[in-house]
Amino acid sequence: MSQLSSETSLISPSHTPTKDVPLRLGVMASGSGSNFEAIAQAIERGELNACIQVLIYNNPGAKAAARADRLGIPAVLLNHREFASRDALDAAIVQTFQNYAVDWVVMAGWMRLVTPVLIDAFPHRILNIHPSLLPAFKGVHAVEQALAAGVKIAGCTVHYVVPEMDSGEIIIQAAVPVLPDDTAETLQARIQVQEHLIYPRAIALAAAQALQG
Repeated sequence: MSQLSSETSLISPSHTPTKDVPLRLGVMASGSGSNFEAIAQAIERGELNACIQVLIYNNPGAKAAARADRLGIPAVLLNHREFASRDALDAAIVQTFQNYAVDWVVMAGWMRLVTPVLIDAFPHRILNIHPSLLPAFKGVHAVEQALAAGVKIAGCTVHYVVPEMDSGEIIIQAAVPVLPDDTAETLQARIQVQEHLIYPRAIALAAAQALQG
């Protein structure tokens, strides 16, 4: 088991892609985009053989858009409020990703349920990160759920996206101890540190698994 830090460990081993061609990523974010930037930084450091083709965001005020501008990455606003259905939104997402030649989709704080319209367009090539050790505490307010349950260990999970929420095959998890005086904010902050570490590794691992067939 590879040690990530003094308070968390990587449950799945770290791999890197064996293919020379960089992964062409499309990122989806609804809020601050901190995981989006962590992935971009991992690419810049040479830790992930990839290129972020485009960021899609659905909230006009999302800070992720400002990060994309600073990083020189194209950003496209697809405001979910302007679409008649989830299927219509996802069809626009698919079209945008196709326009930017995306072959892997990375959900980095995308706060909308996705449909088979998107999932079927990128089979087994859509990843999501969730702030719990799945299958525990699916859905919204996962950190608050963990605190309410009185668990001693929380964490985060990167998994493949399937139609059932937070239920896809797990790629990587990182564990974070729950401290006696933790609040939702303090625990979330420590979990997020580990999210930034494991997401680039999960992308590389998923790509390596795909190459192996």
